[in-house]
Amino acid sequence: MADYHVFSSSDLTHWEDHGVIVTQNKVPWVEKDSYTMWAPDCVEKDGTYNFYFPAQPAGRRGFAVGVATANDPTGPFHPMDKPIDGVHGIDPCVLIDDDGRAYLYSVGPGCLVGAPLKDNMVELADTMKRMEGLPDGFKEGPFAFRRGDKYYLTFPWVRKKNGTETLAYAMSDNPMGPWTFKGIIMAEHKNNCWTNHHSIVEYHGQWYLFYHHNDYSPKFDKNRSVCVDSLFFNDDGTIQEVKPTLRGVGITKASSRIQIDRYSDIQDATISYLNDNNPFEGWQTLFHRKGAWVRYNKVDFGTGATGFELRIKNEKPSKLIIRADGKVIAKVKVEANSSFAIVNGKVDTKCQGLHDLTVESASDGEVAVDWIRFDSKPVGSPPAMSLYFSRSAAKVTQPDSMGFIRSWTILELISKPNRTNNIFSTGYLEDNLNPNVFPQSSRLPKDGSKTKVDGKTLRWHRLDSKNYNVKLFRLASGLGKQLYGVIFCMTTVVHCDKDMADVRLAVGSNGASSWWINGENVLMLNYDRRMVVDDCVSEPLTLHKGDNIVRGMLINGPGMSDFCLRFIDNEGRPVTEYKVKGY
Repeated sequence: MADYHVFSSSDLTHWEDHGVIVTQNKVPWVEKDSYTMWAPDCVEKDGTYNFYFPAQPAGRRGFAVGVATANDPTGPFHPMDKPIDGVHGIDPCVLIDDDGRAYLYSVGPGCLVGAPLKDNMVELADTMKRMEGLPDGFKEGPFAFRRGDKYYLTFPWVRKKNGTETLAYAMSDNPMGPWTFKGIIMAEHKNNCWTNHHSIVEYHGQWYLFYHHNDYSPKFDKNRSVCVDSLFFNDDGTIQEVKPTLRGVGITKASSRIQIDRYSDIQDATISYLNDNNPFEGWQTLFHRKGAWVRYNKVDFGTGATGFELRIKNEKPSKLIIRADGKVIAKVKVEANSSFAIVNGKVDTKCQGLHDLTVESASDGEVAVDWIRFDSKPVGSPPAMSLYFSRSAAKVTQPDSMGFIRSWTILELISKPNRTNNIFSTGYLEDNLNPNVFPQSSRLPKDGSKTKVDGKTLRWHRLDSKNYNVKLFRLASGLGKQLYGVIFCMTTVVHCDKDMADVRLAVGSNGASSWWINGENVLMLNYDRRMVVDDCVSEPLTLHKGDNIVRGMLINGPGMSDFCLRFIDNEGRPVTEYKVKGY
């Protein structure tokens, strides 16, 4: 890999990408453009987050392990100038014991090795030693943890000749072994995906196995996607084998699009890609005969649902039965559709709280379902806007310490349904992101003022973001508006006391976006984007003395949306010598 991202979640369902934290060409000791960053690990000690990663050192072959540190798990991380002396291998993992001592494990020549670390967490306290008691066969990617009075060393392991990787484990009374091999955590992937790397985490009293699969890249298993399933222990401390599911974990809101192809259980149905040439468009569930069904666990209906929306394709008239914990809540009759269409219906029985959802075919002939959602009423309100935004009280603010502008006037979203973000070419954005929706003046729209777009009256909101990345998805949720397939419009004023020449606009956006300064289009982020700090940077420009109007439009298809924006100088340093104004 070229770099590492960090993602976070509070519900194990919705994940936020906090952007790149370490990248190969900004680590002093790493060979430039070597693409040798492999499996990392991160631990916190005394308020410092220590991120351990392998890479090829400049000017020589092989691997070393380096450390980057931060005061927050999302960064910024600062890499050390040199790798850890005495560590030559890949896939580092660090265990911090109950007494505060730390141990580093990695892959040595033909074996797994480990050693204690000094208190500074960046030097070995002893030489790396072979971990004894492990089975023969190829091993890599160690992950160690402690539970109770037992230590666990888990690792990918090829147990069969010409086989693929399992996940296996051993136990010990000592963090340095010797180890007693116990068996398999997860068997080989059924589709022969060669590798499987992992970590094991306890969260809110439940243990989880994070691992990977080539779901999105079936023809190239060196590209992998993250999976997670619950993990359980026996009374004697041994680990129960985990059966991988497409459903994974977490609770899904009934009001979101429920991708039933990520099933918990299935009978007489299969899944396939919506587009074999682009797996990222997602999957469909194919019901092959009457009685075929899929079950999707843990759907939250809140205080009840009155209707549903279903995306379906069926060559012949069809019937579906929808159940919640086995109880029928809707029966669906669908006319023949030669291509995918959205049908609506009523929920026959009020359905409240948490249920396992089952969709069953009640007719012969093949039926394809993409997703289903319910107009459920959540308990309480959507995620409170106050978690992410505050109403802007001050007319004049400053960019934050890293130069990010947090004060914006944002228009209620414009509906623009799109199945995928891959269609957002430069031409598409030029045709569909039209800055004429902004008031054509040198002043911003006031908080609460209105604009008519496509016959609909939309309101402007003057807001201060509590994060450097402005979470438009959370704004839409807080306003109770459409979340996906939408256009967001943002504007603010940068006020300079003098001309500021040779500055560059730097933007990252989760979703394609286009940006104007004083009416001139200076930057465009096209196609499918991820929110990465300074993902795109403009040519040098001049911010003139007085007010400079910054305008942006962001479009998304099926994904979450946010952006971050700042000005930087030619050395990449943040520019902060200006004010941000509102009206």
